[in-house]
Amino acid sequence: MNKKILILILAIYGVGIVQAQTKDTAIEKNKAFGGATAELPSYKAIYQLDTNDPKIIEKAIRNINNALDDPRLKDKLEIELITFSGGTETYLKGSKFEEPLKKLIQRGVTVAQCLNSLKERNLTKEQLFDFVAYVPSGNGELIIRSLQGWTIIKP
Repeated sequence: MNKKILILILAIYGVGIVQAQTKDTAIEKNKAFGGATAELPSYKAIYQLDTNDPKIIEKAIRNINNALDDPRLKDKLEIELITFSGGTETYLKGSKFEEPLKKLIQRGVTVAQCLNSLKERNLTKEQLFDFVAYVPSGNGELIIRSLQGWTIIKP
């Protein structure tokens, strides 16, 4: 066999071995990954809820609880839930979300409502749960919070 062909075959075989090892190493590295480390002293997130879809509302509440339960964020997390537009219905008296919202508040979450949406929907504060906080505008709240370094999450 020609020496050049033999060297070429060995080189190709060697590349194959290196690629296989690299793939195995990447798989093992991925398998060992445990998520980011929460190195900062605090984290802030504002959840944007602008729909009346019960599945999305439930998802938002579940997501907030999951974040609060993350051991990496224990005692480091501040959360606000801002509703506007269709999300306003989350806070209407008689909605099925009263108890889950109270539990969020007991865990330190601020639940707030956009006053513009109340006006646009011809609703009064008296029609909403009495524990709800209010802001002049939901979008204004998102803008201010984002520039204060809060993460905006839209479930």
